[in-house]
Amino acid sequence: MLKTILSISGKPGLYKLISQGRNMLIVESLIDKKRVPAYGNEKIISLGDIAMYTDTDDVPLKDVLQAIKEKEGGNAISMELKKATPDDLRDYLAEVLPTFDRERVYVSDIKKLISWYNILIAAGLTDFETEQAESSTAE
Repeated sequence: MLKTILSISGKPGLYKLISQGRNMLIVESLIDKKRVPAYGNEKIISLGDIAMYTDTDDVPLKDVLQAIKEKEGGNAISMELKKATPDDLRDYLAEVLPTFDRERVYVSDIKKLISWYNILIAAGLTDFETEQAESSTAE
């Protein structure tokens, strides 16, 4: 599921891949459902390709999102991002991912993670483990 959810540099929110055109992608905003083109010169990253730094190995974003979902009981995170201190954000991530690398994971990364999680929950996309099940059945 996360392979088709995209983050586009310079554009707020997350986008779902709808189709591919010539030299561009057609994406739909998860926030307002508007469809827009995304061009090759924009930095486009699939959430399935993102991982969080830890003290040992990198942890795929889907595992971090699943841990947040379990902590929050499938609900959105109620933390006020604009009022949260850097220590509040680090403490929250430490509850979810105790081994995260405190030097390489910035406060802005934690804010982005929380806002992405809330966008996915609001859009009804809560099954973060789907890819693992699909890849094991395909083998």
